Amino acid sequence: MKILGKATLTGTQGYRERHQQDCIAAHFREANDWVVSSIGIGTYLGAADSRTDDLVTDAIIESVKNGINLIDTAINYRYMHAEWSISDALRALIRDEVISRDELIICTKGGFIPDLDRISWFYSRYIENSRFSIEPEDLVAECHCLHPEYIWDQLERSLDNLGVETIDIYYLHNPEMQLSEVSPEIFYPRLRLAFEVLEKAASQGKISSYGLATWDGFRVPPTAFNYLDLAKIKAIASQVTSNGTDHFKFLQLPFNATMVEALVKPTQQIKRAWLPVLAAAHRLGLSVISSASIGQTKAVGHIPEALEGILHQTPLTPTLQALQFTRSCPKLLTALVGMKTIDHVTENSALTRIKPLATKFYKALATDSYEIGS
Repeated sequence: MKILGKATLTGTQGYRERHQQDCIAAHFREANDWVVSSIGIGTYLGAADSRTDDLVTDAIIESVKNGINLIDTAINYRYMHAEWSISDALRALIRDEVISRDELIICTKGGFIPDLDRISWFYSRYIENSRFSIEPEDLVAECHCLHPEYIWDQLERSLDNLGVETIDIYYLHNPEMQLSEVSPEIFYPRLRLAFEVLEKAASQGKISSYGLATWDGFRVPPTAFNYLDLAKIKAIASQVTSNGTDHFKFLQLPFNATMVEALVKPTQQIKRAWLPVLAAAHRLGLSVISSASIGQTKAVGHIPEALEGILHQTPLTPTLQALQFTRSCPKLLTALVGMKTIDHVTENSALTRIKPLATKFYKALATDSYEIGS
């Protein structure tokens, strides 16, 4: 039986109030009529086995108990096992009356093939199945598909895997993958059809909002083959609705101490101004969530010189310094960090009791060294 409900303002406000003794006020931010923790738990890495399932489930439960109310996954993470782990965690948390469904923001993604036998799995289920009109050319790079029928089916599978009535944020996963094989003239109409499906899903209560979870698309210059034009994409979302009020509300992209492009590199044009994607998203009313917030530890120990002094004055471990750098970034809603052990949850949750860095410290990072086309 599915868990009914979805994240609500009342529910997430209640979550914040119950954690106000343990978490400072600045740990929580507001977006999309929700109160959202500045750190979210990611579920990307790990083997697709029962031992890892249990570790991820326990880490999610511990995170929710410690002031983290955003949980991020994708249908292809650990070949659907990540979504199953979240389902187990949600059922345990609700059964034990730790939380109610309306306190948590549950996020997942679709687009990649979520099975080890990628091509044969995709062909047998979608191309050779008369229920679908999906063609071989709809599969890009032998791993990615944005066909509306595929996205709808993947969304339905995620709802079943998670065991929920509604997914709070549903992302199209790395849509710039399409541009490795098709032109922008083909890509943007494909994106439009996918948005139409997601608007339909929102109208039916299957999702509350949607977005794009990207890797390179918004950080590369406009001359790059896999460049994504955010203003154009937002306009497409507005055009597929009857009243111009769309449910395209979120972006996810990498940001950490060694990947600062989203803050400083002006890749996006809004009207006549070239802006970094964080500023551009803000102008368009979109909230941004960071993936790779510590770069799978690659960003640990590599704080930019402009902030090195202030962070080294804190009593934080190098890992927490890296995470503090990311979650304090201006205009960033939440920093995702993967956690599979209680020790990791305990360490990272220490930031819920510490103020984020002031915006002024990030101004030194913004330089004129990035030119459009460079």
